[in-house]
Amino acid sequence: MINITITNGYESLVEMFIRNGLEFSAEDEVPTDLVRCWEARDDAQGGKLAGGCVLALREGEYIIDGIAVEPEFRGTQIGARLLEQAIEAVKNRGGKALYLVARAPGFFRKRGFAAVPREGAPTFFECFACPQYNKTCFPEVMRLVFFPPGA
Repeated sequence: MINITITNGYESLVEMFIRNGLEFSAEDEVPTDLVRCWEARDDAQGGKLAGGCVLALREGEYIIDGIAVEPEFRGTQIGARLLEQAIEAVKNRGGKALYLVARAPGFFRKRGFAAVPREGAPTFFECFACPQYNKTCFPEVMRLVFFPPGA
């Protein structure tokens, strides 16, 4: 059984993100405030880390600062469950939108996220300045917009 819980283990999540091909820098150019971290662990395998998600604030906007699932657990809805935790947390805080940089945009599109054109994207994502951008790496800046009930 996979359990998803809030964690203070940001460092272990970053290690997992890096193992799974997400780029992480200890020297973020833009100040980022952690809001909440979740981890998914497999009780059947002694609490083995299966996935994780980090929700953060950057320049007043909510962002997914990392989300990944270990290869052996992909296709089991862990990623969707982690993302739902982050979406609910943003809604509960009265957030208007949630941003992310997607290396698997189809996954996020299925969950209501839409690509943001480069000229309309927040300037705090470092991807556009990266020398690999649109050469060997093709991420999409995406956003999920929340509307107040009844709107």
